[in-house]
Amino acid sequence: MKRIVVIGAGHVGLYVAERLGKKLKSEIKKGQVEVMVIDRNQHMTYQPLLPEAAAGSLSPRHAIIPLRSVLKSCTLVTGEVTRIQHSDKTVTVQPATGPAREIEYDDIVVAPGSVSRPLPVPGLAENAIGFKSIGEAIWLRSHILSRFDVAASTEDPEVRKAALRFVTIGGGFAGCEAMAEMQDACNAIIKKRYPELDPDEMEWYLIEATGRIMPEVGPEMGAYAARQLTKRGVDVRLETVMKSCENGHVVLADGDEFDCDTIIWTAGVMPTPMLKDTDFPLGPKGHIMGNTRLQVIEEDVEDPKNDFGRPIEGAWAAGDSAQIPDTSDFPIPYCTPSAQHAVRQAQVLADNVYAKYINTELKAYEHKYIGSVAGLGLYKGVAHVYGMKVRGFMAWLMHRGYHLMKVPGTSRKARILVDWIVTSLSSREMAQLSEIEEGRRPFEAIASGGKPYRPVDHGTD
Repeated sequence: MKRIVVIGAGHVGLYVAERLGKKLKSEIKKGQVEVMVIDRNQHMTYQPLLPEAAAGSLSPRHAIIPLRSVLKSCTLVTGEVTRIQHSDKTVTVQPATGPAREIEYDDIVVAPGSVSRPLPVPGLAENAIGFKSIGEAIWLRSHILSRFDVAASTEDPEVRKAALRFVTIGGGFAGCEAMAEMQDACNAIIKKRYPELDPDEMEWYLIEATGRIMPEVGPEMGAYAARQLTKRGVDVRLETVMKSCENGHVVLADGDEFDCDTIIWTAGVMPTPMLKDTDFPLGPKGHIMGNTRLQVIEEDVEDPKNDFGRPIEGAWAAGDSAQIPDTSDFPIPYCTPSAQHAVRQAQVLADNVYAKYINTELKAYEHKYIGSVAGLGLYKGVAHVYGMKVRGFMAWLMHRGYHLMKVPGTSRKARILVDWIVTSLSSREMAQLSEIEEGRRPFEAIASGGKPYRPVDHGTD
C-alpha cells in the first residue's frame, strides 16, 4: 500500500488531504493508497475568523473545523511530529500519551504552518499573549473582560489605568483586525454592562516597527485604516518598537512608558521550529525550500522565478513553513505567508501528488494577485480587490463574504452565518470563560481534603 503522509492540518494540510481523499477515493477503499494526516490538534483553526471569535461576533467553536468531520477518507493521527528522516522515509510522532512511534511513508507533504515570531524583548514571554490559536483568542477575550471587573472594583487609580490599557505589537492583518474588533466590542460592553466605567478611559496602542500598517491592502488603504483607527481613539505608533514589558511595564523605543495588563503580540510569524529536526535543507530563515511545482528542493536557487530547482523525490511543501517562488509581478520573490496562498497552493500540490501517482505531468503554482480584504470592527473594513479600493461597510461585507466562501463545510458556513445574523440583531456574546483555565483544579482541591480552590487573578503573570 502506498502511504501519503501530510504533516499539519492547517490551510494547506486540510485542503491537500481533502482533495487527495476525493481523487484517490476508489484506491483508498481498495487499500491501495492511504492518506494519513498528522497534527497535534483534532481540528483546523480558520485563523481569519479569530478576531471575530475573540470579540464575540462569532462562537469560538465555529472558527474551528473538526478534522474527522471533513477528512472521512483519511487516517488521522493526533500527536506532535518530532522528527522527519526523509533518507529513511520515516516520521517520528509523539502522541499525547504513550511512547513515540515511527511511521513510514512513500510521499510526504510538509505543511506544519508557522508560529508567532518572538523577539528578545525582556518580559515578553511572561506578559504577552500571541494570536494564532482559538485557545489564545478565548483566553484574550476572558482576560480583557476580567480587566473590566478589576477596573470597576478597585479604588487604586494606577491599577484602574493599567487594567484599561491595551497594547498590540504588530500592525499587520492579525494585529489590526484583532485590535479593531476588540475595541469595537469593548466600547459596546462597557456602555451596556459597566456603568462604573467610561469607554473614554480605555487606552489602545498599536505599535508597528515600520512606517505603515496593513501593507497587504496597499499604502493607500493602509493609510486609511490608520486614520480610521486614530479617529476611534487608537494611538497608532509607527516606526517604533517595544523595548521591554517586564512586570507589565511597557517601555517603547520612542521614550514613552506605562503599566499595562494586556499585551497582544502579532509581530510576524516564523516557520515551525520542528523543521530543524528534519534532514531537509532549510533556507536562511528556517523555511523548507520548494520549487514552483511545490516539490522540496535540495538547495536554494539563484533566480526563484525562473528555476524549478532540483527536487527531492517524494517530498512536497507549501504554506507558511515553505518558501515557494512567486511568479507573479509581486515585488517579493517568494510567496508571502497568507491564507490566500495556502489555499491555492494546496490545490496545486494535491493535483501534483495525484499526477505523480498516475504518472502524468506536474503543474507549476502560478497565481494572479487579486487583492486583500480586512475587517476593522463591526460594519467597517478596507479592501483592495482587482484594483478596486473599497472602504467602510461594503469592504466589511466583502471581508465576511470572502471568508464565508472559504470556510470548509456547508454546515460550518451555516453556523457562522447564523452567528452573524444573531449578532447583528442583538449584541455580541462577551461572556467571561476564565474557568476554562482552571480546568479540574477546583475539584482537585476539594477532593484532596484541602481548602476550596480560589481562582487567582493572573493579570499579566
